[in-house]
Amino acid sequence: MERNVPRATAAAFAFFFFCCVAFLAFFPAQERVQTPAAVFDPPLLITSVGQSPDVQLAVVLAKRAGLEHTLVKMATEKDLAGVKSVALVFGASLKGLGAAGVDTAKEKARVRALLAEAARRKIPVLGLHLGGDQRRGELTDEFVVEFLPAADMAVIVKSANKDGLFTRVCGAGSIPLVEVEKTADAADVLKNVFKPKA
Repeated sequence: MERNVPRATAAAFAFFFFCCVAFLAFFPAQERVQTPAAVFDPPLLITSVGQSPDVQLAVVLAKRAGLEHTLVKMATEKDLAGVKSVALVFGASLKGLGAAGVDTAKEKARVRALLAEAARRKIPVLGLHLGGDQRRGELTDEFVVEFLPAADMAVIVKSANKDGLFTRVCGAGSIPLVEVEKTADAADVLKNVFKPKA
């Protein structure tokens, strides 16, 4: 289920979603990745931190992992009703922020409020960075440094960590960090870190 999709960009997101499915189908997960024990429960709320199209990759991965999930790109506190886990998909896009009608300050304020309410409700947070080194940049890094410390675990594409940013942020907060070679490999990780639906 998906909400908060600007009409002007619906077609673009639909095309990107199709490309995500094709990409993951063409490059299936091939190698096992060591992951921590299951610590998250469904249903999962997937939201963007930076409004990049990478949030659609998280949806494809959640489907492949068989997870009950909802996508709300601009999720707020009210979207936490009935949710047992939150996934923050890191990746900044000025075009995406503009299409959503927000600037960097408003996006940060939204995420802060969401995380504060998630903490109050004791809802665990999963940090995802799925775009590799191509989705790194000054603004994305700002979001990572500020909000990844609130995560209970991080799953990233290894190429994004060439400079050790994710290692440093996760190390400082004792946050388990799982690195995968390819985006498609993250599906198996999600399957392993989420408990079966009761």
